[in-house]
Amino acid sequence: MFTILTSKPGQFRTELGEGMRAVESWDYLFYGRRRARFDIVEMPHDTRVRVIDETGEPVVNLVPAKFLEKFATVEAARGSLQALAKFGAMDIRLVQTAGRPAPASASE
Repeated sequence: MFTILTSKPGQFRTELGEGMRAVESWDYLFYGRRRARFDIVEMPHDTRVRVIDETGEPVVNLVPAKFLEKFATVEAARGSLQALAKFGAMDIRLVQTAGRPAPASASE
């Protein structure tokens, strides 16, 4: 089973839960500026994702995987992402990146 994790610089970031494995990472560029990072991850059914609010004092939420959209294949998840990059004549692009950045320390 696969899902898509989203991080938005300066707003929030997601971190892999136990047993999750990043498969692909994509930057969402809006008129040349990175607005978000999407990670397609393989996940077990019973894990949680850490969502860290970065707008002030860091706040950590643990979101159960059962609340995340799920995809049977990487290709299905990738197709869902590609749909985000099509909106009229706007300059929106998805650019595959080298990979997910290293997770922050667990002390947050």
